[in-house]
Amino acid sequence: MTYQTPPLEGEILPPERMARDEQIVREGFWRQLRRFVGRIPFAEDVVATYYCAFDSQTPLAARAVLLGAVAYFVTPLDMIPDFIPGLGFTDDATVLATAIAIAGAHIRAWHRERARRALLIEARP
Repeated sequence: MTYQTPPLEGEILPPERMARDEQIVREGFWRQLRRFVGRIPFAEDVVATYYCAFDSQTPLAARAVLLGAVAYFVTPLDMIPDFIPGLGFTDDATVLATAIAIAGAHIRAWHRERARRALLIEARP
């Protein structure tokens, strides 16, 4: 495996990395959300981030950052395993908060509204 340096500020992730993150998110996001929706206090943020990341109006650099954060939420291998009560999602929340700090200006009110509606559906027993 070769080590790739992270992009510098203002650079966009390599297209293959963004494509991989997009595939991870498309394949596992809703399944992962359903598993943990009642245990994560940042569910609305992660779903709004998801919708913003797939919005064609979101600039490419912001999409890359947001997709990376959502992909981190989806992947089972985290710095802190998700199944650890009380701590499992702290790393996911930190990654998401960082992504929102960087690209959150592109998360619109309608992304949040759509997230709230989706959570009402996903939270049903």
